[in-house]
Amino acid sequence: MNNNAPRFAVVLSGCGVFDGSEIHEAVCTMLAIEQSGCTYQCFAPNTWQARTIDHFTGHAVAIAGDEDNRNVLAESARIARGNVKDLSEFKAKDFEGIVFPGGFGAALNLSDFAVKGADCDINVEVRRAVEESYREGIVIGAMCIAPTVIARILGKEHVKVTIGNDKNVASGIEKMGAKHQSCNATDVCVDSEHKVVTTPCYMLATSIKEIYDGTRNLIDEMLELMDY
Repeated sequence: MNNNAPRFAVVLSGCGVFDGSEIHEAVCTMLAIEQSGCTYQCFAPNTWQARTIDHFTGHAVAIAGDEDNRNVLAESARIARGNVKDLSEFKAKDFEGIVFPGGFGAALNLSDFAVKGADCDINVEVRRAVEESYREGIVIGAMCIAPTVIARILGKEHVKVTIGNDKNVASGIEKMGAKHQSCNATDVCVDSEHKVVTTPCYMLATSIKEIYDGTRNLIDEMLELMDY
């Protein structure tokens, strides 16, 4: 690896599309970063999941407060092969980019957008990481439903994002002060003024190939904003 290559923070929200990070999106993001000659470090908030879903049946098996509910950081370690840090350790000055894969964890654990919509609350460490990244001028990337998190935190800056073309979610984004741009599955929305890059991924994609293409396009556009 080039020692001068950009460094990415990848923020996970658990393990599994229905209650954590979407695994295809997370893995393809890490692959795209490495294929670009760059490095990454995974992070996750050390908090309990809003709910735990049996991904075979689709049924909830635990909710917040239950003994057998799961920890977001511990579950994220499954995707990161153990190499994950508590998001409280994140420092924007150590990175050139920060990326948020999608999955319902973004709307349940990083925020509660799935429950409250535009009035959602954001995990305190997620808010700190995004606000610090924005102040430091590092490039922020998000995919699938995760742009709603960025919209809630940076809506006051009128950032431009995409989640594809879902009218209800797009309306929620607009209510939070952000601007929504409709895109196809592998397209990328680039807000060069605010250094925010987003792509729909599984909000529209129907195959892992489309996920790979979308995440690679996102990382490429982030690198463009880094002049790399």
